[in-house]
Amino acid sequence: MKQNQLDKKSQAWSALFSEPMSDLVKRYTASVFFDKRLWQADISGSLAHAEMLAAQGIISAQDHADIERGMSQITVEIESGAFDWKLDLEDVHLNLEARLTQLVGGAGKRLHTGRSRNDQVATDVRLWLRGEIDLIATLLAELQIALLEVAEKNVEVILPGFTHLQVAQPVSFGHHLLAYVEMFSRDGERMAEVRQRVNRLPLGAAALAGTSYPLDRERVARTLGMVDAQGQPQVCQNSLDAVSDRDFAIEFTAACALCMVHISRLSEELVLWMSQNFGFIKIADRFTTGSSIMPQKKNPDVPELARGKTGRVVGHLMGLITLMKGQPLAYNKDNQEDKEPLFDTVDTLKDTLRIFAEMIGGQINPTTQAKEGGISVNAQAMERAALKGYATATDLADYLVKKGLPFRDAHETVAHAVKAAVTHQVDLSELPLSVLQGFHPSIDKDVFDVLGLRGSLHARNVLGGTAPNQVRLQIARHRGRLG
Repeated sequence: MKQNQLDKKSQAWSALFSEPMSDLVKRYTASVFFDKRLWQADISGSLAHAEMLAAQGIISAQDHADIERGMSQITVEIESGAFDWKLDLEDVHLNLEARLTQLVGGAGKRLHTGRSRNDQVATDVRLWLRGEIDLIATLLAELQIALLEVAEKNVEVILPGFTHLQVAQPVSFGHHLLAYVEMFSRDGERMAEVRQRVNRLPLGAAALAGTSYPLDRERVARTLGMVDAQGQPQVCQNSLDAVSDRDFAIEFTAACALCMVHISRLSEELVLWMSQNFGFIKIADRFTTGSSIMPQKKNPDVPELARGKTGRVVGHLMGLITLMKGQPLAYNKDNQEDKEPLFDTVDTLKDTLRIFAEMIGGQINPTTQAKEGGISVNAQAMERAALKGYATATDLADYLVKKGLPFRDAHETVAHAVKAAVTHQVDLSELPLSVLQGFHPSIDKDVFDVLGLRGSLHARNVLGGTAPNQVRLQIARHRGRLG
């Protein structure tokens, strides 16, 4: 047999072509060395398809049994590292099909009846992504639990709350951390919503127009667990859309990008809080690095790198949107480019969530079974910082409103009081009562209960407020939600 015939024989397509693909084009168009991570999804989809083909009488029971036997052998080979992935076979699908045919002969060739690589890859990516979403949901819950544990220990710790990075009002450090729990909770909700749209079956759409074989697509969907909350099969309803849709990948990446933005915001605060100018927290040494020239340095590399990796994930989102924007229906080779950004998005988010859960909450000591490490809080430094910025000025304004002043008049009165405190380089609570009464005669000695940091903190005893009672209620709510 001539060499060009041998080369053509290794391809899955017809003898229409008069010359073999060049090595350069093989390397340029092949995806096997990154899409082979879809192998489990590909085998699951193939087994469900084969079972349905047999049930519909499209292939024989013996063919079905041979396909199951061959796929079992392939699974062993891949898991042991013995499987020979071939560049000539382009992708994960053709590699598995070729090996199956080697193992079971004609049954392997009949497996592809009623399907195309177009609907096959769309199914594989959805099956794989569904599993990754489930894992991400677990990691999001673990990060929230880590934040809750630190929050619960620091409900009474006073942190200066900032707006414009200027001291604004005192807040509970636990309350501040719960803001991130809320963000990651919404991320979990988004993942659950995306999962519903990921969990729909394209298989049976074939290349683009459906197939003339009497497929039972709903049976395949049930077999693969592509069902709704009521157990009803979820099947893509338009064959053109089924093979060309990548909305689910874009939507997932958008959810990941937003989650990474939340990570990045937390990272920025960790970096600031760890700096000597703040000194609010310490991060365990195993999450920091030193300097090659400055021996005194402990650099917060993990938060900094997470902040940087956020741009990477946002970039993948932009890449996927751009990938799809000019594609006519139906499937186009462009869509091969959806996998690497999608895979990297998944890997980046999973790694980031894992490391942040441990960095914030610590890890279990296998000997004592107690959690050790995590961030260390310097409550004194936080409270000192809260005293620097006249954080209870709004409390004084509220005090005057309760005495009958309109808020705008109270606001102006307090501004004069703050100016006096700045001039004398003291906190509002350190101004003598006689001085405060000079700004308004209704001020009495009970004002000092208001002007103290703790009085301010406890006064905000409203749903969603920073009062310790409210913070503890929120912690209990989140614990109940997370189980």
